[in-house]
Amino acid sequence: MKTLNDLAVQSYCFRGFKDNAKVAQLVREIGLTKIELCGVHADFAAPAAFDEIVRIYRDAGVGIVSIGVNGMNADEARERKMFECLRKAGARHMSVSFNVNSVPACYRTAEKLAEEFDVRLGIHNHGGRHWLGCAEMLEKVFKDTSPRIGLCIDTAWALHSHEDPIAMAERFAGRLFALHLKDFTFDRAGQHKDVVVGTGNLDLARLNAVLGKIGFGGCAVLEYEGDVQNPVPALAECVRKIKAEMA
Repeated sequence: MKTLNDLAVQSYCFRGFKDNAKVAQLVREIGLTKIELCGVHADFAAPAAFDEIVRIYRDAGVGIVSIGVNGMNADEARERKMFECLRKAGARHMSVSFNVNSVPACYRTAEKLAEEFDVRLGIHNHGGRHWLGCAEMLEKVFKDTSPRIGLCIDTAWALHSHEDPIAMAERFAGRLFALHLKDFTFDRAGQHKDVVVGTGNLDLARLNAVLGKIGFGGCAVLEYEGDVQNPVPALAECVRKIKAEMA
């Protein structure tokens, strides 16, 4: 299980900073050397321009382990460009979401490109209002798709869906490609708030035990969406908490 050594951070945490050199610096400041790059910091429709982005992170000592979350709509020409960016980064995983109105054609296009580029696609379960937010629907999708398509569990959005993210990890062990390690608290009205990972409703020690049990070897990506203008203190605390609880 590679969670600690390969811990990355979602670039969306740094959406208040548009310069990739600055983002790479902040990644190093929180004690990490890997990133999952999102559309805030790269145009995945422009593979030629992506070379410079890869160079910026490489020169800063930061590896791009994944890109996303990217929408899949069965538009092969558009989606092929995303996969070309993924290849330029040297990454083997993309976190994705499928447009329900393009099912099942979007599955077939995604399978084709994932096979061609030899990568895996992890579905991001984006909360209780998202059609892929519940375990039953994910089960159906996996029955209808190839092993190239699996799951990127966002632990906080699983909680938002009244799912147990740790039980989901065990249930979908064979299709678990990535994690977004994120934590929420909820007020009496059910409104969520980002908090330092492990200080809300996510049991990191229990999660670590299950990841070890299933032999998880995918991408582990930290995500904290609070404090947009100054996320470094909270993210650094997240890293400390994860290392303390998942050693």
